Amino acid sequence: MILKSLSLVNYKNFDAINFEFNDTINCLVGHNGVGKTNVLDAIYHLSFGKSYFNPITSQNIRHTTDFFVIDGQYEKNDREEKVMISAKKGQKKIIKRNGKAYPKISDHIGFLPLVIISPADRDLIIEGSDIRRKFIDGVIAQSDSAYLATLLNYNKIVAQRNALLKYFAANSTFDPTTLEVYNQQMNDYGTIIFETRRAFLAAFIPIFIARYAAISSGNETVGIQYQSQVFDADIPTLLAQQLSKDRMLQYTSVGVHKDDLSLEIDGFPVKKFGSQGQQKSFLIALKLAQFDFLKKKSQVNPLLLLDDVFDKLDEKRVEHIIKLVENQNFGQLFITDTHSDRTEKVVQKISKSYQMIQL
Repeated sequence: MILKSLSLVNYKNFDAINFEFNDTINCLVGHNGVGKTNVLDAIYHLSFGKSYFNPITSQNIRHTTDFFVIDGQYEKNDREEKVMISAKKGQKKIIKRNGKAYPKISDHIGFLPLVIISPADRDLIIEGSDIRRKFIDGVIAQSDSAYLATLLNYNKIVAQRNALLKYFAANSTFDPTTLEVYNQQMNDYGTIIFETRRAFLAAFIPIFIARYAAISSGNETVGIQYQSQVFDADIPTLLAQQLSKDRMLQYTSVGVHKDDLSLEIDGFPVKKFGSQGQQKSFLIALKLAQFDFLKKKSQVNPLLLLDDVFDKLDEKRVEHIIKLVENQNFGQLFITDTHSDRTEKVVQKISKSYQMIQL
């Protein structure tokens, strides 16, 4: 899959700009603040219907204007595909494919597979469990639309159950029959989510371990452990055990929305015991494993976006990532950097086909 061209109107710092891209490597270079990352984010937006860095739609509209338009021309499976996203303050965002609007944004997810490697990825290691759940859910959802629908339904039921618990507390009442309706739906959707996550990780973890071994020079052992309360008891049992607590807290304290991943190096949390270099290698391996998984599932090469990696990674790791484009048919790569000479020096070692875009 190739992104041939990109057009932005009132997106972040751009009023109107057009890009034509190389089929292999595209290097977006320029000083800080000129919008290099914003171009990558626009490409991400076309795949996921939202920004990677700021999911609040109105905050991606250029100041003093009230709308934005992102337009991408793709080549996928020997077909031309046009994807357009438009957003206006106070109105619902619209995504169109070849001129036809999607009824739901979620229907578009997975059509344009994409992986981004960014300094923001460190949140996967240092932040809370919701970031890691979003990571695995995002990978699964790009190749399994039924899973995404199930996840959205589950989250809706949890929100409704929480609202009911708040109503009980505010009105000093309790109706177990009504609560049971939500409990049953949580079980129906939650069991599917749990089994899908478990199956995904069984396939994903060996890919990740192989990727880590390829990009790290150490002899350490890495791993990912799936942590879920559902390993200990089924969802109805968990909800029954925590009913008094949930009524007191006024929200649902158990379920697959509490799942987490334990990211480990030599059996210990990489957050506490991994060096900076090991943490960087861990994150790159996660993202490259994501690429491998999506490529196998979709049978197309996802786009690969590298944001500011030269300032965050050593040259050896960057070269390894770029080599993948030539050596393993990774497809199309987009790189941002503040130093054009540095970028071009590394890219020239790897590929004869590339484009430098000065912003």
